[in-house]
Amino acid sequence: MPLHIVIGMQWGDEGKGRIVDLLAAESDIAARFNGGDNAGHTVTVGAQTFKLHLIPSGMIHPHTMGVMGGGMVINPATLLQEMASLYASGLRVDAQRLRISHAAHIITPAHRALDAAQEAALGAGKIGTTGRGIGPAYTERAARRGLRMQDMLTPETFRQKLIQHVEEVNARLTQLYHAQPLDAQAVAAEYLGYADQLRDHICDVGAVVESALHDGLRVLAEGAQGSLLDLDWGTYPFVTSSTTTALAAMPGLGIGITPVERVIGVTKAFQTRVGSGPFPTELTDATAEALRGTGAQPWDEFGTTTGRPRRVGWLDGVLLRYTVRINGATELVLTKLDVLSGLPELKLCVGYRAHGQTYENLPMGLADLEAFEPVYETLPGWKEDLTAARTWSDLPPAAKLYIRRIEEISGVMVRQVSVGPERDQVVDLSQ
Repeated sequence: MPLHIVIGMQWGDEGKGRIVDLLAAESDIAARFNGGDNAGHTVTVGAQTFKLHLIPSGMIHPHTMGVMGGGMVINPATLLQEMASLYASGLRVDAQRLRISHAAHIITPAHRALDAAQEAALGAGKIGTTGRGIGPAYTERAARRGLRMQDMLTPETFRQKLIQHVEEVNARLTQLYHAQPLDAQAVAAEYLGYADQLRDHICDVGAVVESALHDGLRVLAEGAQGSLLDLDWGTYPFVTSSTTTALAAMPGLGIGITPVERVIGVTKAFQTRVGSGPFPTELTDATAEALRGTGAQPWDEFGTTTGRPRRVGWLDGVLLRYTVRINGATELVLTKLDVLSGLPELKLCVGYRAHGQTYENLPMGLADLEAFEPVYETLPGWKEDLTAARTWSDLPPAAKLYIRRIEEISGVMVRQVSVGPERDQVVDLSQ
């Protein structure tokens, strides 16, 4: 059975959790392959809203096994809190239902302290990280001195590695950043307690996923963040520290080259971003406030992880076409189309202008967006409330035109459109 991959086409926060939840209803395994608790997926089921930062959001379906891959960096405290919240909601999260890769790296309080100190030292040039220790954990992974989930299986060795790790970070905190050191013994004691609770979940998840594919089970790979935050192909240096494109699914899960039937790219009907970095179509006027919402609802444009108001703007067709290419997306899912209802007109970025030239594609990828100004196409808006729409015929003509124009610009079909936060608020265009 081929692998299906869900990936974000923007700077994250595209509503992937909502779409993964929809697709997981027909999947046997929901597998997360990158990132840490800097990601946040929100799923609304009736009166319940689940906000997950580490556990695959597909696990909200009680029949689905969750897999956390070796490409992740995991804060055990966050993970155990999420496990407890799922238990409290009536979902089983035992070792048979949630598997954690032995190769996934561990985030510690030392990583978080270093993250905060490094950001503070950058001053006005700060990247805008979540402060969750993601970058330092990936840095130590690349430097071959990181802590892995496998280390939790041998308590005394794990304790020694923890103490050494904290002492090494303390030297940097105090000498480079003039920050307060951490208590290495206290961190070791805390993390040995986490190891006792997580030990039974740790295994070679690559073997689990490979066996499932061989047996014809349905595996849904769930990406975190968005393609424009990719370490190599995103808006560097304002990016995350992992590979966020679809190609990361296989090494992130520990499986070989596997047939991929669908790469499902999720994009909002407009554009959002949390943190610093270029945003060519950003808005700061009343339209921005209408798109962002007030924060009163869980699905308003405020970061799931940080709570920060998201920057908002018109949909950028140039960047969408770019992320379709680097992911090999076979289809798009368009989210939050209902939010555009009531706007008198919509703008869609169809190109960039710089140095007297117009570009449909960036000449050097995302190396530098400062010189480029968006070229907009104006489309009519609509007044109708879309939240009850379930078929193509339920959509107003202006909404249909907007969708078709996105397909033309991106080069792939829009297969589904979400028109609200609930599971059933979806228009399936493939039927």
